Amino acid sequence: MNPIEKKKLKAQAHPLNPVVMIGQSGLTPAVLKEINLALDAHELIKVKIRAERDDRKVISEQICAEAHAELVQSIGQIIVIYRKNPKK
Repeated sequence: MNPIEKKKLKAQAHPLNPVVMIGQSGLTPAVLKEINLALDAHELIKVKIRAERDDRKVISEQICAEAHAELVQSIGQIIVIYRKNPKK
């Protein structure tokens, strides 16, 4: 993804609210399933990760790897991820 595409996605994500929140239990299979469903429906989503900074980085990398998505932006506890839906 080039910087111009990332900039457009960041602008589109700005008004969005987090659709998935990751809490004390961490990244469970159920949470990953919800992320996949949300990505299928919306392509671009925000996820709130309630964890320490180092843990957030590991979790965000794990989400992107397992959901085959790209990290667009990470600010504090909020990450923005994108996965193109081939059906759209």
